Amino acid sequence: MELDDAYANGAYIEGAADYPPRWSASAEDFRNSLQDRARLNLSYGEGDRHKFDLFLPEGTPVGLFVFVHGGYWMAFDKSSWSHLALGALSKGWAVAMPSYDLCPEVRISEITQQISQAVTAAAKEVEGPIVLAGHSAGGHLVARMLDPEVLPETVGARIRNVVPISPLSDLRPLLRTSMNEKFKMDADAATAESPVEMQNRYDAKVTVWVGGAERPAFLDQAIWLVEAWDADHVIAFEKHHFNVIEPLADPESDLVAVITA
Repeated sequence: MELDDAYANGAYIEGAADYPPRWSASAEDFRNSLQDRARLNLSYGEGDRHKFDLFLPEGTPVGLFVFVHGGYWMAFDKSSWSHLALGALSKGWAVAMPSYDLCPEVRISEITQQISQAVTAAAKEVEGPIVLAGHSAGGHLVARMLDPEVLPETVGARIRNVVPISPLSDLRPLLRTSMNEKFKMDADAATAESPVEMQNRYDAKVTVWVGGAERPAFLDQAIWLVEAWDADHVIAFEKHHFNVIEPLADPESDLVAVITA
């Protein structure tokens, strides 16, 4: 369809197929290294994928960092990203990473509600401030958590920072992609789930982070959210859609500094 190429990432990234197995291997090594500080497969709902992993720092956590993975709401689960907890964990934050059901088995609006349930469940495990970051579709999902109609006020009031990384902030262009055969969105559903249309939001600092070597469509999606929300905007030069998240594993990275500020 008209915008399929505009939203194709892997076709424009050298060695794209090598990234998922590398992510999975690094994530497994990280989980194994934490031993009893990795609390795995905690339930937040009744479904098989309604689980999150919670990684604990040494000592009392500063607060809770929740990372939500991407994959166009159609791929992956929490098990591929554990190593990305290292940066925030080293700064004293507990880190939660949820899985969620995937399209076409569910609609995007249902995934939004599942992430709300996951954040709420994780918030019961860890006291203090909450920071959220998500990548691509995960960037959309963490942005949606600032909607008071999505996340309970008792949790939303604790959110300090939200960092959508290469987010999908306006879902209406996706109606013109073949992916919508799985999303099953109409114009009303795409508008309702678009963060750029959210008028009422919890008061949290928002920084939209995007790779400078991203596809133009993702650079556009980032600036649309920046403009709609008057948010901070960081362009990570020379980073593409797959490696833009790698600094999460570096305690000294600028990305970790923004998230844990």
